[in-house]
Amino acid sequence: MNTVIAFVIIFGALVFFHELGHLVLAKRAGILCREFAIGFGPKVFSFKRDETIYTIRLLPIGGFVRMAGEDPETIDVKPGYHIGLLLNNANEVIKIILNNKDKYPNARVIEVEEADLEKQLFIAGYEQDEEKLERFTVHEKAVLVIDGQETQIAPYNRQFGSKTLLQRTLAIIAGPAMNFVLAFVIFLLLGLLQGSPVNEARLGEVVENSPAAEAGLQQGDVIQTIDGVDVSTWEDVVEIIRVHPEEELSFTIVRDGTPIDLMITPGKSTSGEETYGVIGVYSPVEKGILSSIQNGFTQTFYWTKEIVIGLSKLITGQFSIDMLSGPVGIYDATDQVAQTGVYNLMRWGAILSINLGIINLLPLPALDGGRLMFFLVEAVRGKPIDRQKEGLVHFIGFAFLMLLMLVVTWNDIQRIFNM
Repeated sequence: MNTVIAFVIIFGALVFFHELGHLVLAKRAGILCREFAIGFGPKVFSFKRDETIYTIRLLPIGGFVRMAGEDPETIDVKPGYHIGLLLNNANEVIKIILNNKDKYPNARVIEVEEADLEKQLFIAGYEQDEEKLERFTVHEKAVLVIDGQETQIAPYNRQFGSKTLLQRTLAIIAGPAMNFVLAFVIFLLLGLLQGSPVNEARLGEVVENSPAAEAGLQQGDVIQTIDGVDVSTWEDVVEIIRVHPEEELSFTIVRDGTPIDLMITPGKSTSGEETYGVIGVYSPVEKGILSSIQNGFTQTFYWTKEIVIGLSKLITGQFSIDMLSGPVGIYDATDQVAQTGVYNLMRWGAILSINLGIINLLPLPALDGGRLMFFLVEAVRGKPIDRQKEGLVHFIGFAFLMLLMLVVTWNDIQRIFNM
């Protein structure tokens, strides 16, 4: 149960902040955002605030912000329709009832002759048994009512496509950017709580029953030499120990101003096909706001670089698709990390957040990076690509992504049950 809670919190936070980036920048640009969703599929929970419906959906495979002008289906008011109109005190239409008009006895029922709900915002038509054409001004926040469900109209100036190229670019890129910001904040908090690593040849925490503890090393000891080689940084210490697994090494340390000579045999650890030496000590740390900020930037940059290198290996064939993980694999990894403590779980969440940000920036259809590629083409050619063609490309891309997710999830299941 603890793993389920941890997974839900991490997944929810990653998707929430990603979509929050889209939402905030879209709203700042004046775009009508119809829905802010965590997950896909059937709604589990929802509430409406201002113009936006906030929902949690059943399938934990992402999220979305549904912006006006990007809706897969729109409701049109066409000539010949019989509709009901509710007006405010300024004689502006605030509700357009498309069916079940008998439930609104105060509505004025007309047969539509002409309507424009995007630019001129009007409806013209004839009331029953009347020959005079009447023209009604439509309020910019009027709603369409069908089967009792209300949908706010989207004047063109509130639609995604009406905004400048810069505004649209910022609204899309803000999602991945928020994932990097979230990772930075988590690493900053870890620095404040745990301390930030310091590149000094000084011991941090010593693991119980480790080769270092059995040899008598203590936290705060300063290492001067290893096997006669002078060391001055933590990187020097790690580099020498890594290449001498299960080989006895002589250490000269300084404790409270007194030099001490010790013999230590590093244990052996493996990562993939690599074997390296370890003695069971952590790097020294310091606590402070400035060092924590630096740790946030350093760790975010480091993991960004590592993930980009991993993706480049996938592209060049050095990394197999079988090594990718989907939701099931991430859940299993989260289970293992959760058992090692909350700090490691926070660090895992930060790494996943960076990974989500980078993946979404890839120039693939249906991803944020794919949208940005279309914007780049638009900037070069001076006009946008036909919306239907772009939509078809994103639809196909989304279908392939879903197929890839199914393959990766199947691999995860096989890997877990074959262990």
